[in-house]
Amino acid sequence: MREFDDEVLQCFLENQLKLFPEKVAETLEEAEEFLEDNLAVVAESVEDVIAYFEEAGVDLEGARDEEILSADEVFDVGDGRYLIVEG
Repeated sequence: MREFDDEVLQCFLENQLKLFPEKVAETLEEAEEFLEDNLAVVAESVEDVIAYFEEAGVDLEGARDEEILSADEVFDVGDGRYLIVEG
């Protein structure tokens, strides 16, 4: 079973330059391999994104949801899910 579906992979391909200075993947297969190698996570909601960063020890006190979701490593899949990729 694949860890990332096509919507997540396509989102990463289309938005990877938000996080990286040059493309790290050109195809869905390359995107999947890159995301697996870098332990990327798909969060099912804004609350899951916040919980991910809190568990990672990021101080979010005073940060608004919009600020958290606009972080370079957070990609909005467009269906309520978010891809989190450590740069």
